[in-house]
Amino acid sequence: MRQAETESMSAPFKYAHAAAAAWREAAEACVERIGAVPANATLGFLYVSDAFADELEAILAFFKGATGVVHWTGSVGVGVCATGHEYLDEPAIAVMLGEFAPADFTMLPLLRSTAEIGAEPASGYFAVVHGDPANGHIQELIEGVSAQVSSGFVVGGLSSSRGTARQISDEVVSGGLSGVVFSERVKLATRLTQGVSPLGPRHEITAANKNVVGSLDHRPALEVMKEEIGEVLARDLRRAAGYIFVGLPVRGSDTGDYLVRNILGVDPQNNLVAVGEQLAPGDDLLFCRRDEQTAEQDLLRMLAAIRAQLGTAIRGGVYYSCLGRGRHMFGAPNRELELIRETLGDFPLVGFFANGEISHNRLYGYTGVLTLFG
Repeated sequence: MRQAETESMSAPFKYAHAAAAAWREAAEACVERIGAVPANATLGFLYVSDAFADELEAILAFFKGATGVVHWTGSVGVGVCATGHEYLDEPAIAVMLGEFAPADFTMLPLLRSTAEIGAEPASGYFAVVHGDPANGHIQELIEGVSAQVSSGFVVGGLSSSRGTARQISDEVVSGGLSGVVFSERVKLATRLTQGVSPLGPRHEITAANKNVVGSLDHRPALEVMKEEIGEVLARDLRRAAGYIFVGLPVRGSDTGDYLVRNILGVDPQNNLVAVGEQLAPGDDLLFCRRDEQTAEQDLLRMLAAIRAQLGTAIRGGVYYSCLGRGRHMFGAPNRELELIRETLGDFPLVGFFANGEISHNRLYGYTGVLTLFG
């Protein structure tokens, strides 16, 4: 049921989330909690656990029919999230009905290659996208869309799934990048939070072959790494797995952002370190640690910054967090989402745990990307 046209365009967006073994049960619970659909609801955000991936067409059709909202964007995820709550390894649905003037957003159709990105500059300002991690050109697609929008900002996440990775752009799609582009008239703010902290200074890579680093600052790479991670971990490098990472500073970033990549292995005999990224001499690298305290402190820093940036009441938000975050990083279920609610208030929020997070023009890992609509 639709509410009258007099509904205020400053009211919080309608949203709901529910867990159930069957998709229809979860979807019906969401519709019941949403209640009357605002007349100004024009864009739906829909995030669905990968347990329901094969039923995504039916789920999308259900919400279109139940709400009357035509345009939808979203993704499948191993976990989905909402205000103060995470659903990891639990079948669930999170949905939000955004209220935007029809002239203020345009659906971004599925892009499988950069050749499909229009040659003409887009009239949009900011993009929210979802991507298929199986596409080997995702980074180039992100950069291409970033170049098309006037702010240069693209946010979103790559689908995570133990089965089919699927996205929504008015219909169910897969194999590329899709989403929605907003005009500059839409009030919004976005920020990124890192989940790791540097152990030491930046190092210049002075020898590398593809993803294998031979030397840092003209010293053996593994020797430098052992010095920074400490004597205990250096004696048993297997204990460092999942705790120590490399950070690759983002050129031109005014906030000190860096891309976090896994350490894939070491060669003690030749003092080599293999990482999850192609590198070259002249690139910078730093070693990082992952821990609960670091993640919480940086999340709180980000939340204070985004609140100041938006400068108006929050109508709704979308949050894309790494699969390795949530309870795995914050030590307790829901802690990450509770911190957002405690700091910014009880506003409508939906999102998912991604296989890579998108912010500005890059693909990140171990981060959280929050976007607020005012």
